[in-house]
Amino acid sequence: QVQLVESGGGLVQPGGSLRLSCAASGRSSSINVMAWYRQAPGKQRELVAIISSGGGTTYVDFAKGRFTISRDNAKNTVYLQMSSLKAEDTAVYYCNNLIKSLSWGQGTQVTVSS
Repeated sequence: QVQLVESGGGLVQPGGSLRLSCAASGRSSSINVMAWYRQAPGKQRELVAIISSGGGTTYVDFAKGRFTISRDNAKNTVYLQMSSLKAEDTAVYYCNNLIKSLSWGQGTQVTVSS
């Protein structure tokens, strides 16, 4: 059973930066194509960025130029570097396998506010 643990969220002012981490325990083959998602209050969970096992990346429009997804396969960890944060980025951020969903972690809260 793979467990996903997200961390690194917090309160940040508009324009600030945060680096989120997603640590996965278990088989590395279960975390091949990974993605970051987010869910804002009252909204559905949405995709933010994708990274393949080889490091190829894809971003949704709102993340392009501001967010960077990366991974350390030796540590079974996926990261999301976020910069130029806006109030509308406020959400709980989750990671998961894009192809075959694993059990969702608790997420990490990101609040962008002055």
